[in-house]
Amino acid sequence: MLYQSAKDWHAASHKNVLLFGMSGLGKTHLSNMLRAEGGWFHYSIDYRIGTRYMGEHIADSFKREAMKVGYLRDLLLSDSIYIGSNITFENLAPLSTYLGKPGASAQGGLDFDDYMHRQDLHRSAEISALLDTGYFIDRAQDIYGYRNFVCDSGGSICEVVSPDDPTDPVLVALAERCLMVWIEGSEAHTAALIDRFDRAPKPMCYQPEFLRACWDTYLQENNISPQDVDPDTFVRWVYAKALAHRQPRYRAMANWGVTVSADEVAKVADTAEFEALIAQALERRC
Repeated sequence: MLYQSAKDWHAASHKNVLLFGMSGLGKTHLSNMLRAEGGWFHYSIDYRIGTRYMGEHIADSFKREAMKVGYLRDLLLSDSIYIGSNITFENLAPLSTYLGKPGASAQGGLDFDDYMHRQDLHRSAEISALLDTGYFIDRAQDIYGYRNFVCDSGGSICEVVSPDDPTDPVLVALAERCLMVWIEGSEAHTAALIDRFDRAPKPMCYQPEFLRACWDTYLQENNISPQDVDPDTFVRWVYAKALAHRQPRYRAMANWGVTVSADEVAKVADTAEFEALIAQALERRC
């Protein structure tokens, strides 16, 4: 690991961490706090995906919809208007909307093959964004003078790496430059996340083999055709299964770094407490 002990961590002139775990457990909250207090560069994987790697796909999907409206079509064809996504660290809706949900088109669903194509684009984009981490560490130091760096990864990071493979190129590249920090949730956190998702289901990125198996099972169990699937009902059904699928993958990734609990993260109020928490996690590992 980049830091072998709490002593190494405290003595390091540059502190680089990557936070990973289920969405909703505090990765972005911590990252925003570290950035706001100064001294930490915040690199958001989802933001990088939505701007650098999928920005054109997202904007083109908006334009396709605009071309269906005569008034907007004429303005687009004459280059009279500009259409783009206003994605931010706090608002990733353009990316989520583009990913979409499979099911009945009348209910806003996508054809499953189109949906899987978008999933594949996201997978490639996520890998590229993760591999850009080292570049942004150097950039943050060389251009802006930041001494510390936090990578705010997406919840689907465990879907694009092979954590049990010691030669996994993405994890090797990340571990060489960052301390990998797993924010581990409890069963109560999982239940709360499922309840929150049930109230407001949103698109997610899944491992393709897992997703295809879930889709086939859902169609068979409900004796339903793809064009009749309610998109929200399907993603609600698959979400809890996805969390269970991801948990052992996160746990295997934790072998590449350290683990902190979501309850511990919730108590962190400032940079000093965050640095102390990481030191404690390093001591527990030793």
